[in-house]
Amino acid sequence: MTYHTTVLLHEGVEALSLKPNGVYVDATFGGGGHSQLILDRLEGGQLFAFDQDPDAERNTIEDDRFHLCKANFRFIKNFLIANGVSKVDGVLADLGVSGYQFDEAGRGFSFRFDADLDMRMNPSQELNAQKVVNQYEGSELKRMFRVYGETSYGAALTRRIVQARAGKPIQTINDLLSIVKKLVPERKLKSELAKIFQAIRIEVNDEMGALKDFIEATADILNEDARFVAISYHSLEDRPVKHFLRSGNFRDEQDKDLYGNVSRPLDPFGKVIVPSSEEIERNPRARSAKMRIGIKRSNG
Repeated sequence: MTYHTTVLLHEGVEALSLKPNGVYVDATFGGGGHSQLILDRLEGGQLFAFDQDPDAERNTIEDDRFHLCKANFRFIKNFLIANGVSKVDGVLADLGVSGYQFDEAGRGFSFRFDADLDMRMNPSQELNAQKVVNQYEGSELKRMFRVYGETSYGAALTRRIVQARAGKPIQTINDLLSIVKKLVPERKLKSELAKIFQAIRIEVNDEMGALKDFIEATADILNEDARFVAISYHSLEDRPVKHFLRSGNFRDEQDKDLYGNVSRPLDPFGKVIVPSSEEIERNPRARSAKMRIGIKRSNG
């Protein structure tokens, strides 16, 4: 099985505008597609890659210029400093879940398979989907489904979950599916399951909190004129990137100086880039991808 088909492979690396002897970060190593292409185009330099999933270690690249940091990318600044690096020439992040994680049944990311409710990107962390579904207060579940799933069934689903778990714990994907199927019409089932599983996964892994920490840390470690490249797959991922590049914060509130310049550490560069129709045909998971580029202000 292919670990992961890299989306916007060449476009992402091109967007970094690589310097042959620069220092770069692949913040989401996964199958190593972007990392390998970056290394192919470096002469000297170094590449630091981050991935909290131990299964990604199987894709480690044997190259003296390559360093794999087994950590969540929210800790990018601390890990780089620990490796003697304070500034880098570019950071690339391919957000979301890898194809491998979706396709590995036992990880519990997909409703296509039955398995224990898990959804942890880092299997060593304590919080998993089972604990979220069985231990969260009703108000927390409603908030999760509303904010992270953007589903209109959140309140009704929460009531059903609370009622069901009072009888016995909701332990498997099929346990959860049986609850959802009684609530959602067949014609909407697949799309609503995608929203529901997305909400739980984001909660389990604190994906939004990690993303915001990562973006702010990246702005600090970039050299002047260095680039930040982010590939997102849904609006919840894309929004913090877009707002930070546009306004310098996640509220999207612009502070301007006397000359009307927006106070922000990164400037947005170019237009949003999306996969070609040919790439989407080869890899349907690419259909929702959006790539944004930011450049560190020379006076930032």
